[in-house]
Amino acid sequence: MQYFQNLAQNFALSYAHNKMENSLYKSLNIDIIDKNIDKIPDKNKKYMLYAHVPFCHVFCPYCSFHKYHYNEDACKKYFVNLREEMYQIKEAGYDFSSMYVGGGTTLIDEDELLKTLELAKKLFSITDISCETDPNHITPQKLSLFKGYIDRISVGVQSFDDEILRKVARYDKFGSQKQLVEKLSSAIGILPTTSLDLIFNFPFQTKEQLITDINLAKSLSPEQITFYPLMKSPLTRDAIAKSLGVSSQNNEQEFYAILRDEFKTYNANNAWAFSKQKSNLVDEYVGSNHEYVGIGSGAFSFLDGRLLINAFNLEEYGSRINARKSPVIATCDFTRNERLKYIFLTELFDGAVDIAKFNKANNANLKKELFMEISLLRLVNAIYEEDGRIKPTEFGSYICVVLMKDFYTGMDKVRAAFKDDAKIKSSKKLRVMEDEPTLVQNLEVKSS
Repeated sequence: MQYFQNLAQNFALSYAHNKMENSLYKSLNIDIIDKNIDKIPDKNKKYMLYAHVPFCHVFCPYCSFHKYHYNEDACKKYFVNLREEMYQIKEAGYDFSSMYVGGGTTLIDEDELLKTLELAKKLFSITDISCETDPNHITPQKLSLFKGYIDRISVGVQSFDDEILRKVARYDKFGSQKQLVEKLSSAIGILPTTSLDLIFNFPFQTKEQLITDINLAKSLSPEQITFYPLMKSPLTRDAIAKSLGVSSQNNEQEFYAILRDEFKTYNANNAWAFSKQKSNLVDEYVGSNHEYVGIGSGAFSFLDGRLLINAFNLEEYGSRINARKSPVIATCDFTRNERLKYIFLTELFDGAVDIAKFNKANNANLKKELFMEISLLRLVNAIYEEDGRIKPTEFGSYICVVLMKDFYTGMDKVRAAFKDDAKIKSSKKLRVMEDEPTLVQNLEVKSS
């Protein structure tokens, strides 16, 4: 019986992975635009504000996010442009209650970030702000500057294991296990919520190394601990192989089962984030906020079923903002069915899909329109229904991890494609999910 259950679950994982790839293949066909695309709010919708800070002192081989090596002058100029875009978003009629600042290293220039958060609170009805940072920007003195502004700080620890830290070029920059523990011990408790972000399933990571990471994270007693699976994308695959090697064994599912067991007394804020007390703060902003506005270089917005992509190039982004032109250089439209599947996935990833709320918010009949997907998930014991809500089983949570990882990999392919300014400027369409992103060149049409 166990053999057939394992067989069914392996089939379900393979099927889910292939379905997500096929869905992204059909959906991630991007139009490079040469007209002004304004972001217009719908007064009946709630939005979250995402701000991107694309600067780092050191690049980690597994990180695919849009970033530049830190330059003080360029960084200060960028923050000025970011605040100007914020003013323009306000003028367009937007308001927000939540803000998420990602990077890059968001606290790389504390003074500029503080000015930006102060302005955000002045312009909008923001009640909670989440920021990401690295272990070099969490001294008590620096964090104290943000009391009353940052509600949750996510610290990218990645691992406490000295061997892994050396391989991913973090040991010399951010410190050894002992130094990390000392830094974190003095930082936790200064801001309302501290989240430690770690990675599991590094090539050749052992079960013992994973459990040590878990135990050390727990011993520090942060409000939240997040364990992301190692994500390999076109931007990071070669760098990961060069620094960490290539393992023939994939321990992801086994390690995830260990995580679930080790955190069974914690609250699962989503499929990979665990907290001592239930948190209302956004963990993965794409899950809790189906409509969001992105500001900054390379920022994504998702509005009315459309992905809007800001200019990646810093100079182009700045010139557009200063000319009061939209920073959007590309769009991607999703079908209704793809959007419903995306919302269903992200809500299931967050822990539950309230059927009545889902139907009302999306003018949908969930069980009818996603009948096939829901039936298959039930068949392999990945979901169950309770009090009008569809919830994941432990296996279902792992399926959500696999699908979210695939989704983020798709977004990484978008970022990879936009790194080539020259090709983007000479193209009008981008087929992201090709093995090598295909750019369709503009054709000069001559009248006969």
